[in-house]
Amino acid sequence: MNMNNQTIGGQAVIEGVMMKSSKGWAVAVRNPRGEIIIKSEEFNKSNIFTKVPFVRGFFILMQTLWLGMKAIDFSSKVVFQEEKSNPWSLVLSLILAFLIGTVLFILLPLYLTKLTGYILNIVQINPLAFNLVDGILRVIIFIFYVFTIALWPQMRRIFAYHGAEHKVINAFEAEKKLDTNLAEKHSRFHVRCGTSFIFIVLVISILAFSAIPSSWSFLMKAISRIILLPVIAGISYEILKLSSRIQSTVIGKFIIAPGLLFQRITTKEPDINQLEVAIEALRAVLKLETQNK
Repeated sequence: MNMNNQTIGGQAVIEGVMMKSSKGWAVAVRNPRGEIIIKSEEFNKSNIFTKVPFVRGFFILMQTLWLGMKAIDFSSKVVFQEEKSNPWSLVLSLILAFLIGTVLFILLPLYLTKLTGYILNIVQINPLAFNLVDGILRVIIFIFYVFTIALWPQMRRIFAYHGAEHKVINAFEAEKKLDTNLAEKHSRFHVRCGTSFIFIVLVISILAFSAIPSSWSFLMKAISRIILLPVIAGISYEILKLSSRIQSTVIGKFIIAPGLLFQRITTKEPDINQLEVAIEALRAVLKLETQNK
């Protein structure tokens, strides 16, 4: 059965890859003995909010984050031979990740921009100038953050699995046989990657935050930025989907260029063993698709 009309997404985890389709998700992880351990789950029911344009982006993002945490938790247990974890630990991990992200990518650039306003008066009085500086600082902090974690050897292996995920999905979408040698020939970059989504979010946030009055207090600006995140995520998701459809046009290439460039950092060339794991994850999620036909 030709399954190549399905949209498949994915994520790298510890020594493995998670793949997601409209019907469910699957994660394949190589344990210390070299065996590939697979876990797959069907989605219980379809969420109507994940199908409404300009609304679905935020809900899909939340779903992806939750599944990502579950996949990482599973991979950690397989690789480090851990006991069954407390379900609440996933919730706490997600909350902690949100808090760290808020501090690093909202509060810190906002505070640094406020300090810049004391030096450059236009930043203090002009909302567009303020949010342009805020957005540039957010990009710089994000790039510095990724560069820093890329120095960690374990993270470099995760980035290689990220490359394996992209290669296998690219091979699948090109209607190639799911084979490591064929997947190896494909690009480790993908236009629908979360890295591209993040860059679109950064650009849209500059425009959205410009609607916030410059006279507001630091606290009000911070709260309004958090409140606007669902709106920004919704718009950014639609732009990401559009860019994948028009990627061969000048506009499409312009939209996806920053994300593809940054994937040179967030992906590494995988080896055959890592491609094999990614293929097993894809096979497992495609099996869920056929079971639901």
